[in-house]
Amino acid sequence: MTNVFDTINDAALRSYVFWCSVLVAKMLLMSPLTSFNRIRKMAFASPEDTRMISKKLVPKYDDPDVERVRRAHQNDLENILPFFVIGFLYLLTNPAPWLAINLYRVVAASRILHTIVYAVIVIPQPARFLAFMGAMVPTAYMTLQTILYFVL
Repeated sequence: MTNVFDTINDAALRSYVFWCSVLVAKMLLMSPLTSFNRIRKMAFASPEDTRMISKKLVPKYDDPDVERVRRAHQNDLENILPFFVIGFLYLLTNPAPWLAINLYRVVAASRILHTIVYAVIVIPQPARFLAFMGAMVPTAYMTLQTILYFVL
C-alpha cells in the first residue's frame, strides 16, 4: 500500500517550504514595523513603555499609523496561517508541480504586496483588495481541491 506522503512532488514541497519561510519572515517583520511606528509617533500602548520616555507621556491606543500596521498584521494571521495548513494538505492531492509552485508564489507575492499597499506605502483601494484577493483565490482553490480529493 502506498503512503500518501510518498506521492508529494519534491519540487512542489521545496517551493511550499520556501514560500512558507518567506511568509514567516514577513510576519516576523510586522512586529518591528509596529514598534517603529510606535516610536516614530510616540504612541505607546503600555504605561511602562511611556514612562521610559517621559513621566508626562500617556498611553495612546488609537494612532492611525500604528493601528494600520496592527491591522495588516492581524490580516496576515487570519490569512497566512490557513495557507500554511491548506498549502501542505494540497500537496497530498498530488497536484501538477507547476501549478502548486505557482499557486504558492502568487499567495506569497500577494501577501507581501498586501502589506506594502496597506501598511508601508498606503495606496488607495482597490490596491489592497486586489492584493488580498490575489492570495485568497488561490488559497480557496487549494481548499476546494483538497476537499474534493479527500471527500471519499
